[in-house]
Amino acid sequence: MSAEHAPVVLTPCPDGPILVRGDVEIRDAAGRTVPRRRATVALCRCGASGIKPFCDGSHKAIGFRTDDEVPRPDEPVPAPGPRAEHGGGAS
Repeated sequence: MSAEHAPVVLTPCPDGPILVRGDVEIRDAAGRTVPRRRATVALCRCGASGIKPFCDGSHKAIGFRTDDEVPRPDEPVPAPGPRAEHGGGAS
């Protein structure tokens, strides 16, 4: 990463990946840095990519759909509610 950090922008694409722009380090589940070869990368959110965490376009082949309503830049984003804890037992 550079000494002068670029702002990070995440853009969810309808029925597709999340575009990541800016100076951000991506890590895998084990905490290892995932190399980026481009300034803008597309992260898979359909789960079908063969090059995870990056998108390979598989969302189109499997008919992945999102029901995201992306807020407009001039609209405030609501704060997330409390996280539900799952104890692992049946309810």
